[in-house]
Amino acid sequence: MKIVSWNVNGIRAIHKKDFSGWFKNNSADIVCIQETKADESQFPKDIKEINGYNFYCSSANRKGYSGVAVWSKIKPRSICTSINNFIFDSEGRVIYLDFKDFILFNIYFPNGGASHIRLKYKLDFYDYLIAYLRRFKDKAVIMCGDYNTAHFPIDLARPKENEKVSGFMLAEREKLDDIVSMGFVDTFRCFNNEPGNYTWWDYKTVARSRNIGWRIDYFFMSKHFLKHLQSADIENSVLGSDHCPISITIS
Repeated sequence: MKIVSWNVNGIRAIHKKDFSGWFKNNSADIVCIQETKADESQFPKDIKEINGYNFYCSSANRKGYSGVAVWSKIKPRSICTSINNFIFDSEGRVIYLDFKDFILFNIYFPNGGASHIRLKYKLDFYDYLIAYLRRFKDKAVIMCGDYNTAHFPIDLARPKENEKVSGFMLAEREKLDDIVSMGFVDTFRCFNNEPGNYTWWDYKTVARSRNIGWRIDYFFMSKHFLKHLQSADIENSVLGSDHCPISITIS
């Protein structure tokens, strides 16, 4: 089974860049996207209703902001778009699906770069989500999405220059440490420990052509479910967003 995660930076924008063609060629069993910037009524019909897939989404109360969505060939036993906190639920950042063998979380973590207020919001979101995840400690959990944080110096091109920049601050990186301490594993690093593997590049500085990037998109998986992990990849040849897709294959 192949699962893909991608911050598309606006579903209507990427729809104009042949998202449908990418989707069909990818042949994933489950596709998770973040930063849809749309509610369900604003999704173009040809990508909302893809033959063979069930579609689910969560949107922010604020128009054109945040949002996550999932297409799945397998119908889940249940779907949830709430983590029981109105402050976080109002931004449409989480959707999770309960399948027979695992629970899949698709999450768009906040960006803390706009202000001290948004940085606090981001850190509070991490803390609340980590506490929320404890109720699934005995379950097999896969948690994908845009975490908006590079974990280690290897995960961005210029770590020294960005130590005080949101996305690589120690306080943010420690939240990923907390996720690991709960028993989650960064699936990509199970197969690749090389530098230069990034998932986001700044548009303004044309950073992608020089591969001056950050790895801020992840699949974390419960350690006891790792025996089912077959591969984990960064699909950095795919264009259309300032992020690229990432994927895992499980048995």
